[in-house]
Amino acid sequence: MALATLITLTDIQLAYGHHPLLDHADFAIQAGERIGLIGRNGAGKSSLLRLLDGRTLPDDGDIARSSGLRVATVEQEPELDENATVFDVVCNVEGDHEDWQRPSRVRAILEKLGLPADVQIAGLSGGTRKRVALARALVEEPDLLLLDEPTNHLDFDGIAWLEEMLRSWRGAAVIITHDRRFLDAVTTRIVELDRGRLLSFPGNFSQWQERKAQWLESERLEQARFDKLLAQEEVWIRKGVEARRTRNEGRVRRLESLRVQRAERRERIGDVSLALAEGQRSGKLVAELEHVGKTFGDKIVVDDYSTTILRGDRIGIVGPNGAGKTTLLKLILGEMQPDTGTTRLGTNVAVAYFDQMRAQLDENASLVDIISPGSEWVEIGGTRKHVMTYLGDFLFSPARAGSPVRSLSGGERARLLLARLFARPANVLVLDEPTNDLDIETLELLEELLQEYAGTVLLVSHDRAFLNNVVTQTIAYEGEGRWRDYVGGYDEWVAQRPASRPAHAADADADAKPVDESAARGKVAKPKPAKATKINAWDLRELEGLPDAIAALEAQQAELAGKLADGSLYRDAPAEVDRINGELAKLESELEERFARWELLEARRDGTL
Repeated sequence: MALATLITLTDIQLAYGHHPLLDHADFAIQAGERIGLIGRNGAGKSSLLRLLDGRTLPDDGDIARSSGLRVATVEQEPELDENATVFDVVCNVEGDHEDWQRPSRVRAILEKLGLPADVQIAGLSGGTRKRVALARALVEEPDLLLLDEPTNHLDFDGIAWLEEMLRSWRGAAVIITHDRRFLDAVTTRIVELDRGRLLSFPGNFSQWQERKAQWLESERLEQARFDKLLAQEEVWIRKGVEARRTRNEGRVRRLESLRVQRAERRERIGDVSLALAEGQRSGKLVAELEHVGKTFGDKIVVDDYSTTILRGDRIGIVGPNGAGKTTLLKLILGEMQPDTGTTRLGTNVAVAYFDQMRAQLDENASLVDIISPGSEWVEIGGTRKHVMTYLGDFLFSPARAGSPVRSLSGGERARLLLARLFARPANVLVLDEPTNDLDIETLELLEELLQEYAGTVLLVSHDRAFLNNVVTQTIAYEGEGRWRDYVGGYDEWVAQRPASRPAHAADADADAKPVDESAARGKVAKPKPAKATKINAWDLRELEGLPDAIAALEAQQAELAGKLADGSLYRDAPAEVDRINGELAKLESELEERFARWELLEARRDGTL
């Protein structure tokens, strides 16, 4: 039985500036779906959420909502009554006087999220405010929940709880997030906002990565065929006298149409270009702590902690909100003196900071002044660049270079801070929640850059995939001011930590177990090749034909993935979506078998079996 459709967008247009954010887009949300909405910073993801909850109207097109649809939204930076208590904000009794069970639901949710009921909003941190806004939305028990970067500022406990809640929740959800692990754990469909279009891919983020590659290849081939046809027609129209004698008016009109289509094609935006100004090398020893202790009043933040940090270490610092990660960073870098024990900073240490609160950015300064005050040039890795070119590397156009910081979105501010950070010669990078507000493609580029960085990295993050991909060592909070060193990233920390770990870390277990990626993506395991000694003529003929057979199967995959990317298919023919997914699963299985057969026959031919 087909699921009920909650909301349908048909031929939607929405524009702010030169390029439309939504360009004749179709989109439908069915009951129970958990949709991950991804796309570049500035693509229009938050604007789409405002269309879905009715805060914004489209320039053109239709939006149809099911009768009595209840929608709740949690924004990136939620607005809360500063003078109210947490309980009053979440309960919001003015919104519904008839809901007698509301106070008990509020108390249960506050307890699950670890929120203090009687504390005023004015004194809360950004992470706690986010959890309050999330609790307020959940209390409404909406049919459709819209979440804009819900994992920003949440610790591992909060993220694990949110994952479990969304997996068991009966309503539908649209979630904007950069957290790839979260997308894999929660979503049933990925929708990418790309150049004004909404492209749909069933499954989680890992499955989207495979199908997006197929879809992009299909798009490339289609555009190549189009460009070839256009080039042929342009040659024909320029043949002069001969062409005028034989000119077909229908063919001329088709050429005019082809020119218009090519002019309107929106090319894929380039990637951010990242490079670091590393400066002089530090000494081999970067920092050393011996039996360090630090307290604030009655709270023990660091208790008898010792560690040694060497040049080239990439260290992740993990722990719940309020554990003292920033305090530990300041002790390591000599910016704060311990109450007990000793700290020592190495020689020639030059530090650059990435601040999660973006406090380093002057709201009234222009982008140029932020990057290179008083100069038109920056020097990156021994190469001198004009500041306009450098800003272009971070996807800021020359027209934006004179704009004030206050005009930037959250993602653009993150990119600008990265640009400023990388323009400062440094051999120690301190990154405090650098993944907040970055789009996934920029995030992956940052990972690659940090993996190749010859200096030292100190990273505070709750992005589990980012920690796994970047750090070589983890400093973890063990409770009551105790900190401990572990080898490896997030998953290694989870595997190594003692069974008697504190309760704040327990909820992360289910998510943190190593995942069989091939099983998660629905792949079948490759069969073990049987023993053989020599290839015969029949097998050799089969081996020669396998590349073409595999290419044909991959072409079918790309074609089917292209069909699934059409958002209107989910609205008009949900049964067709299921049929195509079944075909894709069969093709994937057949491809695995062909590749396994190829490996086997090649081994026989080469005599390695």
